[in-house]
Amino acid sequence: MKKQTFGQIEGKEIEQYILKNEAGMEVKIMTYGATITSISIPGEDRKRIEIACGFDQLDAYFGEAYKANAPYFGCTVGRYASRIKDGKFTLEGKDYTMAVNNGSNHLHGGLAGFDKKVWEAQIINDSSVEMTLESPDMEEGYPGNVKVKVQFSLSENNELKIEYHGTTDKATPLSLTNHTYFNLSGFAETIANHEAKIVSDRLLVPDETNVPAGDIREVSGTEDLRSAKKLGELFKSLPQGFEHFYALDTKDKLKPVGFFKHPASGRKLEISTTEPGVLFYTGFFTSNELKRENGDQFGKFKAFCFETSRYPNGPNLKDAPGSITTPEKPYTSKTSFKFFW
Repeated sequence: MKKQTFGQIEGKEIEQYILKNEAGMEVKIMTYGATITSISIPGEDRKRIEIACGFDQLDAYFGEAYKANAPYFGCTVGRYASRIKDGKFTLEGKDYTMAVNNGSNHLHGGLAGFDKKVWEAQIINDSSVEMTLESPDMEEGYPGNVKVKVQFSLSENNELKIEYHGTTDKATPLSLTNHTYFNLSGFAETIANHEAKIVSDRLLVPDETNVPAGDIREVSGTEDLRSAKKLGELFKSLPQGFEHFYALDTKDKLKPVGFFKHPASGRKLEISTTEPGVLFYTGFFTSNELKRENGDQFGKFKAFCFETSRYPNGPNLKDAPGSITTPEKPYTSKTSFKFFW
């Protein structure tokens, strides 16, 4: 475990924590947005291979191209991941209105969600760091004073574990996720040659503004990823790629649900979660102007997200599992990313 200064924001020092195991896998996380800035593995000739989108300098997260595109590279999203229809919901008989920052909808916690906050950090042990944040009642329109903790741990078998915990003094929507984008080729190419498998037979049906309205249907055709498929072949019938929310049958147990492989390099990623669903996004709208300081080029179809979470628009959906956290039932969640090379 290493700790270093990553820069300053409005007089606040931003820290970066570096986790590294004996196999040479390295994960860097900064306190701004509890954001993963880098995941790298050893390559040939002592060269490190980056397999996640991010930057090596804090200023890059405030560049004009990044702010205009808002891809949320690596951050912790909250209070509520994904979209809430029209920025409105009713809870315990009271109507709430939030900012709309994605067309007509509220996205990823609003104008200043958890991704734009400076978190407090504490080293738990040589392989784990915990970041905490307090969100006051009615921040971004959400009720309740909320306290959240996110713990990042790196194991010796190359598994990055993320554990979430949240408490509130009022019933409130809460859905946390990590927004890291992956490219197992090390950004040598797009993700077209990646193979993807998702253990799900159901999709949430979006409305015309890309928000689930309550219907769930069985997967079919191109969207059926129950067996591994090459993404480039699927893009032929899905020209904008994937931005699909898959329902998962985890029943709050940590289960493997996502499998990705880059055949040319042999690198693989296995993702497990306790969450009831996942947004699979293949980066169609990521700006081609963005790249890491080492030259790794980001952009359209250059990386994918696997955003495990509660259902998008959950506060407005009947029986959406776990979308409301109460004082009596704290928020808990686990997701792990296991790498093979």
